Amino acid sequence: MHFSEQEVKHFLLPKDKVIYSYVVKDDKNQITDFFSFYNLPSSILKHPDHDTLWVAYSYYSFSKTNRYEELTKNALIMAKKEKFDVFNILDLQDNKPYLRDLKFSPGDGHLHYYLYNWRLANIEPKDVGMVLV
Repeated sequence: MHFSEQEVKHFLLPKDKVIYSYVVKDDKNQITDFFSFYNLPSSILKHPDHDTLWVAYSYYSFSKTNRYEELTKNALIMAKKEKFDVFNILDLQDNKPYLRDLKFSPGDGHLHYYLYNWRLANIEPKDVGMVLV
């Protein structure tokens, strides 16, 4: 996947209460890993103490060092520091085993992508490598 500089600024640079992005650098100050998540709060109705559920959704990530489990742990820590209540992540490609290790539980909904009138058979999560928002 390739982003223009303008797309990186729009989709990936941190924006308060919208996008949260973090990089990991090596000893030579080179970026080796990246993760991001976005905020999509939900309203809580008729509760005496709470009116908003702060939900973080995993967004883009990459790792030259193949440390996705550690990156996800760091994303959870950063989301907690930012006062999020819930962290959602899709079980895409090869992340299902480590999501289980990190105590994620499957959601109860179904996710359907609409791809410009393409008709496809069902695709297993392990065969999906792109998150659409």
